[in-house]
Amino acid sequence: MAYPNADQGKYRSIPAGGNPRETEAWALTETARRMMMAQSDSVDIEEFLAAVRLNWRLWTIFQADLSTPECEVPLELRQNMLSLANFVDKRSVEIISSRNRDMATALININRQLAGGLFVVIPSKDAVEATQPAATSANEVI
Repeated sequence: MAYPNADQGKYRSIPAGGNPRETEAWALTETARRMMMAQSDSVDIEEFLAAVRLNWRLWTIFQADLSTPECEVPLELRQNMLSLANFVDKRSVEIISSRNRDMATALININRQLAGGLFVVIPSKDAVEATQPAATSANEVI
């Protein structure tokens, strides 16, 4: 698949293994970039639809992972992500059937927002505890 400026390599470096959050953030960012680049009328409609299908496959992977009993994602977050996956399913079908490039903007924005959240570094429990002030004894006067 050829996309304008795809050879620049700016967005194409795949993250090193071992960090699932970074890999997921990269995948969301990359699929958003591909859909955005393919929204241009100068790009063949089949290339645009291929970018939408790629995003749909990514969300299908998320959906499958979130649906397993082994999933460690907290229930409320899992339910929210599955609702988003349901929206992505429906919107992808609408885009493919209508061939409406503008409808992909919602998917692009969802991917970017989630990727931004995944790129945020979450401190470990030990790091959080180390920054907390020491607990005071019941006998101390505050």
